[in-house]
Amino acid sequence: MRARLALLFAFAALTFVLPAAAQEKAPAASNVSTVAAEKRAISQSAQFVGRVEAVERVDIRARVTGFLEEVLFKDGETVKKGAPLYRIEQAPFQAAVQQAEANVQRAQATVDNAVVQRQRAEQLLLTNATSVAARDDKVAAQKTAEGDLAAATAALETAKISLAYTDIASPIDGQIGRTAVTRGNVVGPDSGVLTTIVSSDPMYVVFPVSQREFLRLAERHGQKENRENFKVFITFSNGRRYAQAGTIDFVDVKVDRGTDTIPVRASFANSGGELVDGQLVQVDVETSAAEEHVLIPQNALIADQEGVYVFIVEEGKVAQRRLKVGQPSGASIVVTEGLSGGEPVIVGGLQSLRPGTPVTAVPIEKPVGG
Repeated sequence: MRARLALLFAFAALTFVLPAAAQEKAPAASNVSTVAAEKRAISQSAQFVGRVEAVERVDIRARVTGFLEEVLFKDGETVKKGAPLYRIEQAPFQAAVQQAEANVQRAQATVDNAVVQRQRAEQLLLTNATSVAARDDKVAAQKTAEGDLAAATAALETAKISLAYTDIASPIDGQIGRTAVTRGNVVGPDSGVLTTIVSSDPMYVVFPVSQREFLRLAERHGQKENRENFKVFITFSNGRRYAQAGTIDFVDVKVDRGTDTIPVRASFANSGGELVDGQLVQVDVETSAAEEHVLIPQNALIADQEGVYVFIVEEGKVAQRRLKVGQPSGASIVVTEGLSGGEPVIVGGLQSLRPGTPVTAVPIEKPVGG
């Protein structure tokens, strides 16, 4: 009897101890930061790498040979069309013009004399005082003199043109580069580029579009899609986005066989001079037609060998969702499959989470790091 009572007391004590022990081992739900998967209308976009190009670009060269007397600009300054840039020594070319003018006068005098001789021969022929052959010689002499006058006149024009080439002026409005020569040097057609001028406003951005991407856009928006329906944005290498949007103004008529791409060009206003000829930029092409998509913060994505996934809070526990994603949209990314919108997506402490772990969702307004 005493043994039975001892067993009953031991069982009763065990029943009180086990629940307490079980309560101590149950994991506490930790707080996790979440952002609701957002469903909203966004424009479809595609990203490319492009290069800034000046609308006008001119290499300045000397067209006559001579000593460079003056450099009439400062490196890097803005110049207007017709502004003087270089002056080559003019004295030899002025002398050549004067000599050509003298040759013209001499040739003109020869022509005048030949005309008089021809007229006299024709009068003598009327009275049979000279022969037809003599008259024909005078006619030929006059034509020869007129030919010499034409040649002398052309030589004078050439001399004047060469003299004009000693003043080198800007053919466009734009920003001028560094001069390759200084005064005192001999310059000429073989001297190479003296300096370069590029226009600055507007500027082009040229980017290659793969034929696959080009066909995808054509299928989605139609072959006759108005180019104005596409907005083009560019991002600099430091991650800053250019404030003004551009418009596509040219699509090449042929595919580059070496890269299987189609060159596309967009035009951007550049009144502030931020865009520089030759600059490498990221190009984002967006359509004006907005479509509804699910977006989540990019920092919520986890990648493994099977693809990408996110953790969400479902019934107080961590749940895994495999995703298919599309193009980035700022700090977010488009989800094409895996989420329907509204799910609390976990964005903090992802490394220590496992599916089935009890958690408490703490919504935040902005994604961590976004």
